Formats: sequence, C-alpha cells, structure tokens
Amino acid sequence: MKKELFKFLIVGGLNTLVGYSLFAIFLYLNLHYTVAVLFATVIGVVFNFFTIGKFVFANNEAQLLFRFVGVYVVVYLLNISGLWFFEHIKFDLYIGGAVLVLPLALISFFLNKYFVFTSKKGM
Repeated sequence: MKKELFKFLIVGGLNTLVGYSLFAIFLYLNLHYTVAVLFATVIGVVFNFFTIGKFVFANNEAQLLFRFVGVYVVVYLLNISGLWFFEHIKFDLYIGGAVLVLPLALISFFLNKYFVFTSKKGM
C-alpha cells in the first residue's frame, strides 16, 4: 500500500496541479467557487481516471469509470463544503483551496483503492 500511495501522490500531484490551476482560473473569471470546482473536476475526471488507474492501481477498465465518477462526486462535495466554511470565516478561497488539497487527496486515494480499483491487486 505504501508504494501505491506514493505513486498516487506523484500522479495525483500532477493531476492536482492541473485541477487547481483550472479552479484558480475559473475563480479569477469570477465564477462562484462551486462552479469553479465543478468545472475543474469535470475536465479532469477522464484524464485522472486513466492516469490513476494505469500508473497507480494497474487497472483502467472502462466499466470502473462510473465508480470513479462517484468518488469524484464525494470529493467535490467535501471540497465545496470546505470552501463554504472558508468563505464564511472570510478566509481566502485560493489559499483555502490549496489547504484542502492534501486531505482530499488522501480521502480520494482510500476511496479509489477500496471502492473503485479493487478488481486487480496493486503494483
């Protein structure tokens, strides 16, 4: 599991960099944070599915995409809940989004490992 987590953090780090950049761009364009997170998430789902599936869990079977999307829905809801909290305490949403990255990445790893990519054993 340590090797999978390490690979997940590396691949996820790249995916997160892209996703966070999209989030920041959408915020900059004055989209509400819920819409900014939604657009950044939707754009990244398919790319992330194949990179995480192939390089982390050695399994990118297309039928797992629905479960993967389910994980993203959970992570999205947690993300906007965290951002809602930051907004209500008048905390900068750019920094708040960055603060949420690691805890959400860990939640995502465990959900993907035990809910999505369970049919093949990890590398």
